[in-house]
Parts: sequence; C-alpha cells; structure tokens
Amino acid sequence: MGFTREAITTDKFLGGQLVLMQPRQGYRAGVDPVFLAASVNAHPGESVLELGCGVGAAILSLGKRVEGLRLVGVEIQKDYADLARLNAFENDIELEVHTADLRELPAELREDSFDHVIMNPPYHLRLSGTPAQDAGREMAIGEDAPLADWIDAATRRLKPRGHMTMIQKADRLPEILEAMDERLGSILVKPLCPREGRSASLILVQARKGGRGAFRLAAPLILHDGAEHVGDAESYRQEVSAILRDGVALPLW
Repeated sequence: MGFTREAITTDKFLGGQLVLMQPRQGYRAGVDPVFLAASVNAHPGESVLELGCGVGAAILSLGKRVEGLRLVGVEIQKDYADLARLNAFENDIELEVHTADLRELPAELREDSFDHVIMNPPYHLRLSGTPAQDAGREMAIGEDAPLADWIDAATRRLKPRGHMTMIQKADRLPEILEAMDERLGSILVKPLCPREGRSASLILVQARKGGRGAFRLAAPLILHDGAEHVGDAESYRQEVSAILRDGVALPLW
C-alpha cells in the first residue's frame, strides 16, 4: 500500500458503526458519501457497484446498513483502492474492489450487471478553478472523465429496471440530465439545502434503466437548524443526524 501509517487517519462514520482509514493529506470522505449510501433502497440479495469508490465510505456505509448485499467497487487510484479493501476487511464487510478506470473496466465487470450503481463523481470541472496540490485529492475532486462518461458506464452496468444513484453539485443538474439518454427514465432529484431559505448546494439524482415514470423533483432535505452557523456546536437537524450517526435510510420521495 502506498500510504505510510503516519499518513493515514482512522475516522468514525455512522456514529462509530463504521471505522475507516483514509489519507491524512488528499481526498478525505465526509458526509456526502453517507448521504449517497443512505439514499439507496437496496435489499438483501441485491448487487451494488460503486464507480469511484475511494476508500469505500459510501459502499461500506451501505453495506453496514443493509446486510446480504453483493458489493463491488471500482477505483482508479491504487492507494485508495488498497485502503478500500483494507477498510472492508477491518469492518467485516465483504467488498470486491477493482483498480481500474471506469472507461476501461476489466472484462469480468463488462460482462456483469447490477441492481444498483452508485457514484460520487468529482464535483469540479477543471475548465476553471485551482487544482488541489495533492495529486490524490485533485483526481478525486477535479473532473477527468466527463459526467457523461460516468453516467454511460453506470447505465451499461445496470440490470434492466436497475437504479443509478449519484450525488453531485446542484449547479450541474442540467449537465446530468443532458447526459441521460433513452436508456434511463423515472428520474428523481432530491435537493440538499444547507439551511431554510438557502439554495440547494448538492443534489441526489436517481434514474431507472428502462424506467418510464415522469420526472420528479422531491422536497429538499434541510441539513441544519437555524439561519446561520453559531459556535462550534453541531447543528444538524434531528432527521439528518439520524442518517449520519445512526445509519437511518434517506427516503428520496
């Protein structure tokens, strides 16, 4: 593994139910992958593929909430993929991790299909903005593969009637919808707003392969109480804290 012990921190997720090793410098998972995992309506016996799984925060959070899933991750950065494998082992969750580019998946994955494909693609277009100094963080947050490539790869790996679920910046919704072709339908968008009266900063987007339902814009999930952050106390709303600390599901509708 490329990271030294000194370069790794051990962090608690889901109120300590899940403990993950991740790099001290570089991309570090926060609450976004937990929201993604909580939004997936998976059932025991189903299969889940995560594209760009990093150290495993999202897919292992889902595996902790729902037992009996077949979990598979794809991660282009070898050091992060190695940590995902180690995190799965340490948390006693079975996870198969492939070190690969989502645009060039190994043959065994190209021949496979899944009930769910989940993903947390990089948030930032590198047409603008300042790249992160750490190479691992830059690859995780600065887009290399276009969102259209992520969506196409996910769609190809879905079973008929399977669900694709992703979390992304709200201002990229037009790009997401444009990238979805006739293979996907029954599109549902759930805005995540920091506080009452604030614009959505993130969105959860779900679509179904072969779905024919109408587009739905769900009521937003408000993350924090109050009009502004005051002091160091945590201000998550009760229902949000239950998602982040207790592993409760996040209904999209």
